[in-house]
Amino acid sequence: MSREKSAMDNSQINAIVTEMARQARLASRKLVALPTEVKNTVLLKTANVLMEQRDFIAEQNELDLEAGRKKGLSAAMLDRLSLNDRVIASMVEGLQEVAALPDPVGGIDDMKRRPSGILVGRMRVPLGVVGMIYESRPNVTIDAAALCLKAGNAVLLRGGSEAIHSNLALAKLLQDVLESENVDSASVQVIPVIDRQAVNVMLAQEEYIDLVIPRGGESLIRFVAETSRIPVLKHYKGVCHAFIDSDADINAAIRIVMNGKTQRPGVCNALEGMLVHRDIAERFLPPAAEKLINAGVKLSGCERSCAIVPEIRPAADDDWGREFLGLAMVVKVVDDMDGAMRYIAQYGSQHTEVIVTNSYSNGQRFLREVDASAVMINASSRFNDGGQFGLGAEIGISTTKLHAYGPMGLEELTTRKFIVYGEGEVRS
Repeated sequence: MSREKSAMDNSQINAIVTEMARQARLASRKLVALPTEVKNTVLLKTANVLMEQRDFIAEQNELDLEAGRKKGLSAAMLDRLSLNDRVIASMVEGLQEVAALPDPVGGIDDMKRRPSGILVGRMRVPLGVVGMIYESRPNVTIDAAALCLKAGNAVLLRGGSEAIHSNLALAKLLQDVLESENVDSASVQVIPVIDRQAVNVMLAQEEYIDLVIPRGGESLIRFVAETSRIPVLKHYKGVCHAFIDSDADINAAIRIVMNGKTQRPGVCNALEGMLVHRDIAERFLPPAAEKLINAGVKLSGCERSCAIVPEIRPAADDDWGREFLGLAMVVKVVDDMDGAMRYIAQYGSQHTEVIVTNSYSNGQRFLREVDASAVMINASSRFNDGGQFGLGAEIGISTTKLHAYGPMGLEELTTRKFIVYGEGEVRS
């Protein structure tokens, strides 16, 4: 990144971002008619180029890593920034998976003959231009571009300043492939401005951008939601719970809780809370707590849980509803399922909620009444993932309901318009 580019004034930033958004809109109009075969060729060719250009990618990525080391970024942050062979292989696999998925664009369903004689149906169409704002992980550049392209959308990407060289390198490779297939390279663009003013300008482009998807910490997502003039798909945090019902299989419940908390504790579908029916608490909590504590999990809880397992420390007020993103969780003994659902309604984040039960009626009631993007019976919260749900890939998990709720795959990056076939009918 040149010194000149990093020292732009607001008028220059406004001009650059606005023009990029305008070019994305023009490109999106061409993508609507792009054949599936061409989209798949671009994706597969990009996968090959990523492997061929690993040295170039590593060289550009090292510029970001070196800058990160000088800034004192943590080892975890540097790991997120790294485009090592494993991450590149994952990007390649993702491109190949998206290429293999059915193309949703142009699909027609719900055709009905109306009394007037017209035939009315719905056709799946691209959203248009998607704006993506994300932090740290440069692999998101390829993942987001692949999904948006396959769904017929142009995408304007604004990654974090800490990954600017990596993001621009990946975008260049993708744009070179687009041009080689006679596809407008403005279909995928990375904003080359590290100043945060670029985000403000981007969020004002309601004339050109149809949807904004932020991926990152809660503070970023709240800023985008509060600032944007464009509809935003939000996912503030993942405060997920498992409710252990009175008749739950204790061994299965322990497996589900252990997997939900310890497999990858820093992800959004990890468990942050465990709600235990009072009738099973004395039989379930001691063995469950022992396994969790042996795995390094710090438990805090209510008075009843602390009385059953002395190793559980009393929870602080701000522990309830907290996204720990690490080896910690809260425990609460509840009187019944109604108590568990009231707790979830108060402290949950509409991400993922689990019930472990052998009661069919309780399981069905939990499915109907608990408000979350995924509700599970006798299964780990870690399954709330686009790949695990058969979407092939995801651009994120929405915890809002308009227009998507849960993992967002190709269909969620499209919408449906009404289409009408007639034979000269007029309305009387």
